[in-house]
Amino acid sequence: MRQLPLKKQIKLIHLSDSSDHIYSSKFSGNAAATMESVAIFDSPGKGRGLKATKEFWAGDVIFSEASIAAVVFDSLAERICHNCFRRQDKLQRCGQCKFAHYCDRTCQRAAWPEHKVECGAIKAYGKVPNENIRLVARIMWRLDKEGSVVSDMQLTTLDELEDHINDMQEEDMKELKVDVHNFLDYWPRTSKQHTIDSISHIFGVINCNGFSVSDQRGLQAVGVGLFPNLCLVNHDCWPNCTVILNHGKIELRALGKISDGEELTVSYVDYLNLSEERQRLLKTQYFFDCTCDHCKNKTHDDVKMGGKEEDGAKPSEEQVKEATDYCFQMMEKMDKARLDGDYHEVVKICRQCIEKTEPILADTHIYLLRMWSTMSEVQAYLQNFEEAAEYARKMVEGYMKLYNPNNAALGMAAMRAGVTHWQAGLIEVAHGMICKAYAILMVTHGPTHPITKDLEAMRMQTEMELRMFKQNEYVYHSMREAALKNKPMTMMHEPKSVEEGIKNLFHRRK
Repeated sequence: MRQLPLKKQIKLIHLSDSSDHIYSSKFSGNAAATMESVAIFDSPGKGRGLKATKEFWAGDVIFSEASIAAVVFDSLAERICHNCFRRQDKLQRCGQCKFAHYCDRTCQRAAWPEHKVECGAIKAYGKVPNENIRLVARIMWRLDKEGSVVSDMQLTTLDELEDHINDMQEEDMKELKVDVHNFLDYWPRTSKQHTIDSISHIFGVINCNGFSVSDQRGLQAVGVGLFPNLCLVNHDCWPNCTVILNHGKIELRALGKISDGEELTVSYVDYLNLSEERQRLLKTQYFFDCTCDHCKNKTHDDVKMGGKEEDGAKPSEEQVKEATDYCFQMMEKMDKARLDGDYHEVVKICRQCIEKTEPILADTHIYLLRMWSTMSEVQAYLQNFEEAAEYARKMVEGYMKLYNPNNAALGMAAMRAGVTHWQAGLIEVAHGMICKAYAILMVTHGPTHPITKDLEAMRMQTEMELRMFKQNEYVYHSMREAALKNKPMTMMHEPKSVEEGIKNLFHRRK
């Protein structure tokens, strides 16, 4: 049966609303001490990995790490600060290279030690190289300046990391050679010269180990960076850790109890994909065969493509297959309409598909979940909040049957559903969703993350409104109308196109 690879809803690392630069040098003693809780070991069938050397509980930060280097995506170079990775309406451009953009003089001065050599290289080259070349150059300038170990907490050198160049497909190898060729033209003659093999190695490392970074809200990927210690954390489709970026450093956080000696794992791909699709993605993007229990046992695959059961009766396999194929075809039409920005057509396609397939497909069917998600997002943007809330609730209920209870994507979906229900005036469901999201994000993001702080404010507001609603509905609705005019909880940005949709945690060059 055909499967359309699913985009992750929300699974990003995040640059907090702080002016801390993502790219830093030495760490404090406290930061270095966090690495005493982990150790490198040989993971059976995986090679090197990291294991815990003490017991952890849900929400514990196992370690934090700053990047060796990070750059803004080419497509967002004029809209994102190149120092703090904040999105700003008005940015100041570097007067020399005319490429780098900053919030203000403070950010520009903070970035200058790293940008200085890059600035000269761009001017001499006469154009701006792509994001991969810029990242490799920044990494190599840093290594040339500080050596192979750039902080007290670094557990591995870049030379020790896998580049998987020999595993690359022919087309990827051609792209690599073009990037290396352009890198050599860009690299200043005054900088230390390196062999083609060493340059190629760094390109290979970022190709399979680069990590997406997001804007200050954590809702859109805006760049890519390299975190050496994080590269040592192996994959599992049902991991015991998650990764977030807060105040300029990644945090590896425990999703539940982790025993002393247990391997630390994160998921490189979205669990909503079928096991076969996850294995395909992992093999093509990260060059290994996943042998986790969820892949071996095809856990949840049946319900992800299953039929709806009512009163012990289920549709036939042929009916489920027909509905699944129809959903697949409609998703392709929906994607095209989204790319064209025709949101009313998106609603029409989604509604037609949902009406035909909802009576047949299970509420955990991944195609139906995607239809509900899209319908909710677009209807909220079009301010049809009651219908948006209905589909957001269905989406969250389906996710709860599939995802780990502390999955960040589930938490973000619950937050979105909570806001949508609030905008629809459904305060009781809204408060419940916000509370659920807050509990999850306290584990996945922690109390100091800007999104968690936003949720805490939402939770307090909806709690107050719920008390008011129970005491006097008329007063509540009057207050709500006033609040809606101020839109204190609005999140309805324009729905992103498929190509600009939320990227995976682990950056993969397209």
